Amino acid sequence: MEISWQEFYSPIWISLKVSLLSSLIVFVIGTWAAWWMADKTFRGQSLVETVFILPLVLPPSAVGFVLLMLLGRNGWLGQVIQAWFHSSLIFTWWAAVIASVVVSFPLVYQTMKLGFVSVEREILEAARCQGAGEWQLLRYIRFPLMLNSLKAGYILGFARGLGEFGATIMIAGNIPGRTQTIPTAIFGAVDSGKISLAWTWSAVIIWLSFLMLWLARRSK
Repeated sequence: MEISWQEFYSPIWISLKVSLLSSLIVFVIGTWAAWWMADKTFRGQSLVETVFILPLVLPPSAVGFVLLMLLGRNGWLGQVIQAWFHSSLIFTWWAAVIASVVVSFPLVYQTMKLGFVSVEREILEAARCQGAGEWQLLRYIRFPLMLNSLKAGYILGFARGLGEFGATIMIAGNIPGRTQTIPTAIFGAVDSGKISLAWTWSAVIIWLSFLMLWLARRSK
């Protein structure tokens, strides 16, 4: 059975929308976390960093299950959201955004931390001796010197969010026109025997992912 152009482009648009928003969110959170961890030494630091990186090695379905338990109607976060907004995040495109943020955070965090660590301490100390505050160091010294890391971190976050499947299908589902992203659309097409359609969507996401990774490589 043929599908309309709107049905074909809908997963592409939802994927781009989810990836754009999630990459902006995770870029801010990942940059702040990396800045905090790069500058501080405290008891339990390795434990905190392990928690930060954990989604990178966990099966996406396990990440999705944990998010479902937290954000579902019976989860404590889900109950707070229900009380404040009188609606649930589960099976909305916002749930797909949250899933993308969680699974892409380790990549962004690691990239940003390497960028912060690469800035020589002598430069920072010299600026502090001249009276520069931490925000001035961040804006005028650190960010300019780690610009390649900033670019690569954002692009990797976008690309990882674009390809997210396991956690997304657990908490956002595969609802055409609402939460169906390219990866979940490919899964649905294969499941229903629409191999040509699956190939077409696969070609789109391969091209987008290639472009993102190429840009990340060029930013180094």
